[in-house]
Amino acid sequence: MAKKNISQLREDAKRLFLHGVEAVNPHSAIKRSLRLENRQLVIGGDRDDALKLDLQAFERIFVLGMGKATALMAKATEETLKDRITDGCIVVKYGYSTHLAKIRTHEAGHPLPDEKGLKGAQEIARIAGDAGENDLILFLISGGGSALLPLPGEGITLEEKQKITQQLLACGADIQEINAIRKHISSVKGGQLARLAYPATIVSLILSDVVGDRLDTIASGTTVSDNTTFQEAFSIIEKYGLIEEIPVSIKERITQGAAGTIEDTPKRGDKIFEKTHNLLVGSNIIALQAIKNEAQRTGYNTVIITSSIEGEAREVAKVHSAIAKEVIASGNPVTPPACVISGGETTVTITGKGKGGRNQELCLAAAMAINGIENIVIMSAGTDGTDGPTDAAGGIIDGTTCRRAEKQGINAVKSLRNNDSYDFLKKTGDLLITGPTNTNVMDIHIILAA
Repeated sequence: MAKKNISQLREDAKRLFLHGVEAVNPHSAIKRSLRLENRQLVIGGDRDDALKLDLQAFERIFVLGMGKATALMAKATEETLKDRITDGCIVVKYGYSTHLAKIRTHEAGHPLPDEKGLKGAQEIARIAGDAGENDLILFLISGGGSALLPLPGEGITLEEKQKITQQLLACGADIQEINAIRKHISSVKGGQLARLAYPATIVSLILSDVVGDRLDTIASGTTVSDNTTFQEAFSIIEKYGLIEEIPVSIKERITQGAAGTIEDTPKRGDKIFEKTHNLLVGSNIIALQAIKNEAQRTGYNTVIITSSIEGEAREVAKVHSAIAKEVIASGNPVTPPACVISGGETTVTITGKGKGGRNQELCLAAAMAINGIENIVIMSAGTDGTDGPTDAAGGIIDGTTCRRAEKQGINAVKSLRNNDSYDFLKKTGDLLITGPTNTNVMDIHIILAA
């Protein structure tokens, strides 16, 4: 392959990212995992352990769901089951809906829950609660489901739930910690929706957006047994020094739960899970493997280093920048033209008043680390097409990014200190804007070095 210039590398980074996103298209994931064979509904594709259900055994079939990718999952489900669906309801992020014939759609707020999400959650809870022993519920679950299914526990308002979500995001709590809290201030998370739907048969089809693909963490595990406790939730609040800052109603609920006066979320072995099946239909590693195959096809020496990236975005940026420099200096872990791929989900501890997201902050920090180095491009973006409270998926930077910023009088150090990655990358022309992708399997990071 002829040596590529920076412009070509940047184009390739975006192309490869979009190729990975398409590989985890939720419509295709459901089509691979759900099919009819005569009277049987086969769930799990061609896997040896595929679940086979006799549809004549069920009086009604309900389709419920929540998450950024759920609209296309629902569309594929409708195409498969057609008139066999009795009723259905899903909640998706604003701008992430599609036309559905039998399933109602609520658009709602993410990452902060809102009133429309509450109304959608109430409708889903009503349908689940009305299901009987001879009914089948298909739950379509994808990333963002936690925020999009806000049904607070008794005595807690949506505004109070919004406040603690903001507090946890601002202090740098990771997704596992946030979900542990969400489960214990909710009426449906942490397996409680399965408890509500019992004794109906439940099949959840899940698109993973969490590191390690833990089913009890994706969308806060609405139909999965929960191994977190009220005591753990209390410890997280203490860890971040929020015990006197959180709303009183939430403090009381978590304190009472830790003392054993409120029933905890359902645990493994509970009878409510005897007729509950959870199946993973898509994940980050699937997207990374598709990128690897495409990069190799187009001449790059390619390696996937991990699909489990975690940690502060600016620190992860230093590691990725160091890898890029090593590729140029020694040809490790692969020789140029090189494509180094990773995935996962970083966090940002907010100390400034700027605007941005974890991927944009990673790109800003990486631009500083590779400043002046030729023939390196680093891309970081969310597979859902959004990064923080912005219209960008992330960014694509190179060794000239900081130089371009300086010409406009923009200081990278000050921008990073103020968590103002969006404005920085917008002015340098390094934002990656894709619009909603209708999928969500965490973030993708690509290093290209020629």
